[in-house]
Amino acid sequence: MAGKPKSMSQIKQLILLHAQGKGKKTIARTLSMSKNNVKIYLQKLESLLSDSATPASIEALVKLDDPVLEAKFHAGNPAYKRESGRYDRLKEQLPYFLKELQRKGVTRHLLWQEYKEQYPGGYSYGQFCFHLQQQRIASKPSMVLFHKPADKLFIDFAGKKIYYTDKQTGEVVPCYLFVACLPFSDYGFAIAVPTQTIADFLYALACCLIFLGGVPASLVPDNLKAAVIRANRYEPTINRALEDFANYYGTVVIPAGAKKPKDKALVENQVNIFYTRVFAKLRNQTFFDLGSLNKAITEKVREHNQTRMQEKPWCREERFLAEEKQHLMPLPEKPFELKYYTRLLVAKNNHIRLSADKHYYSVPYKLIGQRVDVYYTRTMVYIFSKGEQVAVHIRSYQSGGYTINKEHLCSHHQHYLDRSPEYYIGLATKQSEVLRELTEALFSQHEHPERFYRTCDGLLILARKTDKQTFERACTIALDNGIFSYQFVKNCIENKTVYQTEEPVNKPLPAHQNIRGKNYFTQLKISFNHQNKN
Repeated sequence: MAGKPKSMSQIKQLILLHAQGKGKKTIARTLSMSKNNVKIYLQKLESLLSDSATPASIEALVKLDDPVLEAKFHAGNPAYKRESGRYDRLKEQLPYFLKELQRKGVTRHLLWQEYKEQYPGGYSYGQFCFHLQQQRIASKPSMVLFHKPADKLFIDFAGKKIYYTDKQTGEVVPCYLFVACLPFSDYGFAIAVPTQTIADFLYALACCLIFLGGVPASLVPDNLKAAVIRANRYEPTINRALEDFANYYGTVVIPAGAKKPKDKALVENQVNIFYTRVFAKLRNQTFFDLGSLNKAITEKVREHNQTRMQEKPWCREERFLAEEKQHLMPLPEKPFELKYYTRLLVAKNNHIRLSADKHYYSVPYKLIGQRVDVYYTRTMVYIFSKGEQVAVHIRSYQSGGYTINKEHLCSHHQHYLDRSPEYYIGLATKQSEVLRELTEALFSQHEHPERFYRTCDGLLILARKTDKQTFERACTIALDNGIFSYQFVKNCIENKTVYQTEEPVNKPLPAHQNIRGKNYFTQLKISFNHQNKN
């Protein structure tokens, strides 16, 4: 097997196709691999399954992580070999010859002469024309397709957009209609998504499988360009993402042919029907969010599936429930979520910035200045350092916002975030009852609580440095005088005010003649004697 080894996601597709009974040629054509490569990989698969030392099963191999599976298939340096003959060389050039025949002045004889100049030992002119004619006939086949129950799921996007109105701004928001159907029963599904990006595409596909209640043997999407998002180095390519999705659900991806494929006419017909049964019926209704729009679409699709089909004694839903649903493979416990990978530097404030959402997530402060590995899904953000998970957050789409886990912060920053009147009252209660009363009195004043946080910090530090009895006396003096101040309590301790006698000393007045007596103050009338001098 010369050349670059195949990716493990592609090998898993090969294993699943083989488990479904597909032949080597079908697998090679589906996965764009050579038949010889398929044969070699299947030989390796048989050796792994028959190895008594390390017994394995197809289900176990598919569930292995890619590096582990790669070590089993590419244990050494692989060598790729391929034998080719006259027909193989001619077969590769037949499409080119057919294309050249459409050009003016180009004849079959001229093409044969060019072919013989390049390959002197090639076919004669008669054989050359025969193979060319066979290729021309085979290139445009037409047949009636017969589908097995739960064998395929055709996938497409409608060409027209469907709309809802933003309730706040009044803006008309366009959406794309994802359409899928099972060809055996023609059972349809549709959902509106904001974009055709890979995230929304796979989300819609996961919703479709939940709607069906199972997984078909293969997925047949339209041209994958409908699901490709704008270039982004942190996101996987569409082929790898779809393969990962298929591996997770235990199915395979078999894309439809390019340009004008004839193998997905049913889903195209489903789209045309939905223009009448969904688009047209909802044209005069106004929806104010995507959820209400999808609710109406689901109702119209249900009516479509329950509508009696022409020239058939059943509706799509009856056919699906009676003969197809039981053949679907079971769904996994959790739906698939697309993962995005990146590597970020932990900033000085022990946060990383996820540029996709312009949002910040906390990381343990010991990792400041280091680079960490990050992968995120539609709902979660996971952060790793040296192969160990150090943080996990619920994904937030708030631009410029912060998601903080207090345990990631240093003790000083944790204390800063914890500050509140209740927090300080709780700490004061652990110290003493009188400090609790002083703290409650402090916050009972009609001012912003944050103004007293530093006062409480000072009182708590003073409580740890001072004798408990002395500190409580100082707090009592502050409470009695209504002075709720750290500096006042500190001065009482430093000036030894707490040691002064609490009861005032009554000293006797000095002797004097200015004594009027009790009767003087209780008399109602005062008489004055006046002496006249002659």
